[in-house]
Order: sequence, then structure tokens, then C-alpha cells
Amino acid sequence: MRINVRVIPRSNKNVVAWQEGGLKVHLTVPPVNGTANAALIALLARSLAVHKRDIQIVHGATGRLKIVEIKGISAETVERKVKGLQ
Repeated sequence: MRINVRVIPRSNKNVVAWQEGGLKVHLTVPPVNGTANAALIALLARSLAVHKRDIQIVHGATGRLKIVEIKGISAETVERKVKGLQ
């Protein structure tokens, strides 16, 4: 399953929120040398209860707008889990 993700680095705290059509993710780390991408994958894995190896950034690795592929989970399940975190 692929999902659109908007990343906001250098935030006050790590937060995953459902936004119409995808996810909005706030990260505390700066976007330097791939640290934000690694933090994004770790946060999504923890929030969605999947392994980090099942999450891959397929488009937008250097930008704020990304397309992320998550294996073994449906879009409805992602939406339900993220809305449960809020």
C-alpha cells in the first residue's frame, strides 16, 4: 500500500496525524544526511505496529512530500490506527 506523507522537520515533538489523502508527520530531527527519513520510518513503524523493513520511501526522499510504501497493511487500517493515536 502506498500513501502520501507530508513531513515537517524540526518540530517540537514527533506526531503522526491523518490528513485527507495521506499522513502529516511532524519530526523533531532536522533534514540532514537522511536523519529525517530514518526518523520517519522508525516513527511510522512504531505508530502502525509494523517492522521498519516493511516501510520504504519510494518517492521524494529529499523533499517534504513523500510517497511511502508500507507492506502488510491496508489504507483503512493505517487511517484507523493513526486516528486512534490522536
